[in-house]
Parts: sequence; structure tokens; C-alpha cells
Amino acid sequence: MLNFSISSLIFNLIDVLCVILPMLLGVAFMTIIERKQLAAHQRRVGPQVVGYYGVLQPFSDALKLILKETIIPSHSNKVLFYLAPISTLVFSLLGWAIIPFGKGLAISDFSLGVLYTLALSSLGVYGILFAGWSANSKYAFLGSLRSTAAMISYELILSSAILIIIFLTGSFNFTTIIEIQQAIWFIVPLFPVFIFYFISVLAETSRTPFDLQEAESELVSGFMTEHSSVPFVFFFLGEYSSIVLFSCITSILFFGGYNMPEIFVNESIFNLQSIFLGLKTCFPCFLFVLVRATLPRLRYDQLIDLCWLNLLPVCVALIILVPSILVAFDIVPF
Repeated sequence: MLNFSISSLIFNLIDVLCVILPMLLGVAFMTIIERKQLAAHQRRVGPQVVGYYGVLQPFSDALKLILKETIIPSHSNKVLFYLAPISTLVFSLLGWAIIPFGKGLAISDFSLGVLYTLALSSLGVYGILFAGWSANSKYAFLGSLRSTAAMISYELILSSAILIIIFLTGSFNFTTIIEIQQAIWFIVPLFPVFIFYFISVLAETSRTPFDLQEAESELVSGFMTEHSSVPFVFFFLGEYSSIVLFSCITSILFFGGYNMPEIFVNESIFNLQSIFLGLKTCFPCFLFVLVRATLPRLRYDQLIDLCWLNLLPVCVALIILVPSILVAFDIVPF
């Protein structure tokens, strides 16, 4: 019995590592892709010294940061100071547990996967709040307060957009949502919902134009101002991990996830479904960087007004409209 439990534990660990390691590698390459794309938008070359065409630049940056000295402010709360970056990274990595990379290819095919994702994205706020408060710095505290207010505001828009998809599918399970999209991707009938969803995801991941908590012009580096070395690496990994995670969830909710054209037969040594999911994930990642390269940062009051005065009323209208259409045409899925 003991041997069985140890072997199952080892297999579970291998499962988790098979998801986490490629994902962390993807996060590393997401940073270099972002820098290259930004360079292309601004007619620059971008990183090209470390490795072929600058491919190894993220590993060079990581090594540089890890070897630096960790400086802790003298009046800070040291436990929370270290706990904040760890919790941010852990919550962003936990989201990958329910992502289906193919038919039956998920660490846990959880029936309430959508709720689990929303709960984790809400918990991510605590890491930022702890970081701002524990550092005992005005800049960090202001940054964390802004971040918390923005995340709580846009969580409402995000959950409203996802609720409309749940109305169409009748399920909280990611695999079911993907299987229903075999005929048509949800981005076609629900394009306005996708716009709202993507705006809220930008705010959730604190990206331009919603990166108020990291406003370099006024708050130095926001809630990470006092963090250096390994804690800073954890924050950096957590931020980019959540970007890639939300891009993956976007491809599942709107682009059919691992669904692929009928002409491809999934019987090769490679799992073609995972490759298709990866290719679809690249498109939202590209949109993240495109928005960063083209839009200026909003003022804080504009950020809150946009959510409560502009986006929320339209979201509520869509929540009423979509089920009404489903009932009117008698196509309710449950």
C-alpha cells in the first residue's frame, strides 16, 4: 500500500512538472517575444547579443537578478515581504492545473474549472496587497492600493463576460466549453463580449493601459519598488505567467481551445491538439504586446470611471440580451 502511494505521488509530481516546466519556458520566451515585438513597433532591433538573435536574453536577465543581493527595508514586515512574491507566483501557477491540453490531457479535469480560475485570479490580489503594505514604503503602498481597486473593479466585468459563455454552454468545465465549439468558435457570435473580456483581462494582469500600480513616472516601480533579487524574479514570473495563462484561457473560451481542422489526424508521436492550443494562445499574447505598444496609460480616475460608468452597464445589458435570444429561439443548452 505504501509503495503504491509513493509511486502514485511520483507520477503526480511528474505530471505537474510536465506542465510547469514547459510553461515557465514559455514565460521566458514571452519576455523576449515582447521585447522583440516592441522593438519592431518602434523601429528598433531589440535584444540580439545573448544567443542567436537574442533568444537567450531572458535566461541572462534571470541569472543577473538571482545573483544580486536581496535588500530588505529595515522597518518592513519581513514575513509578508517574502510571502507576497511567493503567493503571487503560486496562485498564477495553480491556474494551469485545470487547463486541458488535449482530450483528457489535464492535471485535473475539474467540473467547476471556470469558478476555480476566477477564485485564483481574485486571490492574486492578496500578494500585491501584502507586498505594498509589508515594504513600509509610500510608493509601494499606493501602488498596491491602486492595483487592488482596479482588480476588484474589473473582476466584475471579467466574470460577467465569462457568465455569458456559461449561458451558451451550460457548463463550468473547460473541456465541455471546448467540445461545444467544434462547429463555430465563440468569438464569431460573441465578438462584443470578447472585447469586454479582453479589456478586463488587461486590467486583471495589470498591463498597459491599466498598469497604474507600476506607473514609473510617479510611483518608481509600484508595489515592487522595495523588492530586489529573487523576490523580484518571483513577481516578474508571476506577472508573465498570468499573462500566458489568461491568453490560454482566452483561446479556450473564444477560439475553440485544442480543437483543430478535420484534415489533421491526431495519431502522430506529437500531440497535435496541444500544438494547436499553443498556436492559438500566441494570438492573445500578441494582442497584449500590441496594446502595450500603441496605447498610453490611463489616469487613475479614468480607469475606475471606464469600468463602473461605461463597461458595466453594457455588460449587464449583454447578460440580459444573450439569454433572451437563447430563450426566444429555443436553443437553451440546459
